[in-house]
Amino acid sequence: MKRTILITGGAGFVGSSLADVLVKDSENFVVLVDDISTGSKEKLPSKEFENWKFIKCDVNNYADISAIMFSHSFDYVFHYAAVVGVQRTLDNPTYVLKDIDGIKNILDLSKNTGVKRVFYSSSSEVYGESMDYPQDEINTPLNSRLPYAVVKNVGEAFCTSYKQEFDLDYTIFRFFNTYGPKQSNDFVMSRFLEAALRDEDITVHGEGNQSRTFCYIDDNIAATTACLYDNQFLNDVVNIGSSVETSILELAQIIIRLSGSNSKIIHIPAREEGDMPRRCPNTDRMHTLLQKQLVPLEEGIKRLIESGKFG
Repeated sequence: MKRTILITGGAGFVGSSLADVLVKDSENFVVLVDDISTGSKEKLPSKEFENWKFIKCDVNNYADISAIMFSHSFDYVFHYAAVVGVQRTLDNPTYVLKDIDGIKNILDLSKNTGVKRVFYSSSSEVYGESMDYPQDEINTPLNSRLPYAVVKNVGEAFCTSYKQEFDLDYTIFRFFNTYGPKQSNDFVMSRFLEAALRDEDITVHGEGNQSRTFCYIDDNIAATTACLYDNQFLNDVVNIGSSVETSILELAQIIIRLSGSNSKIIHIPAREEGDMPRRCPNTDRMHTLLQKQLVPLEEGIKRLIESGKFG
């Protein structure tokens, strides 16, 4: 029996990478929607697969997305559409608030059209300024001042509330830094790599001691699709990321070394806000889904270099 799956934000980095895997299963029919504000049609799946289609759509517009959801009987929805990037949302604090409309639209339409489960892309930013590490799915301090984090928290609350009120099943994925060949160049990994491959200066905010963990896209997709196919973590939350911390300065140094670059690291003033000193998830739940080791950071960077998508 075929599964009909909707991916919002389907022309974005993670959404399109998810689609690439789902369309390889002939039992899936995948509909991708995106308003192309930050996504690109170039990221859509290969035309060799016939079990997918793309519809340009703004999920924050009820009339736009409702026409699609009422005309299809979706079994599952991956709600990945969102304004992405901390700096972009700091620059446009009211723009990101519109994503709340999209969250509500998706959940209202899902409960009314028989969707079996909604997979919601949340973020590590919901952890705000954590006091405890590694950051586990139970403890969320709700102390972030970032509009992006606030909206992601609201989305999580919507999911749990719709389960309680309407019995709409969900799974929340809290994505930590994910990287891969389709990522746009306004994120730290791709930005550093672009500069390194051009022998341009790499700029680091402050001393570069702030740490992050980096998850290769293949591991992200393997975990999230396992959640779908194996019906795991129903009405629950899963951190999707790596537990290996790397400072931003170390990341720049590794990229320079692996790319054989002549780039120099230039330190610029620290960001006034939005640059948390540390991010490190508890990945026990993710490893339950994967049952394998994650792609090591240096291996992932080598894959990016070999992809020819940067520089």
